[in-house]
Amino acid sequence: MICLAVTYLMRPGSEDEVVERLRLLTELTRLEPGCRFYQTHRSITEPRKFFLYEQYENQAALDSHRSQPYFVEHVINGLMKFAETRSPELYEPLGV
Repeated sequence: MICLAVTYLMRPGSEDEVVERLRLLTELTRLEPGCRFYQTHRSITEPRKFFLYEQYENQAALDSHRSQPYFVEHVINGLMKFAETRSPELYEPLGV
């Protein structure tokens, strides 16, 4: 399994569109066969900050996710145009 944690800080005024894109992205991603878990979060204290936590069967499943047309639409051509900062980090379980 591979885990991806991504934190975004979005430009002021983009929050409503970001929430809608994340809603659609979440619905579609959860249907992918290699997706084990996909959850989006919004900061309680900083409403422009969003956190995504994702789990995939393996790197191939993550690569497949990133090649989906809706990923290109909602992340590459969507979220990225609103992002002031983006901090992705890959993790693997320790197995303990």
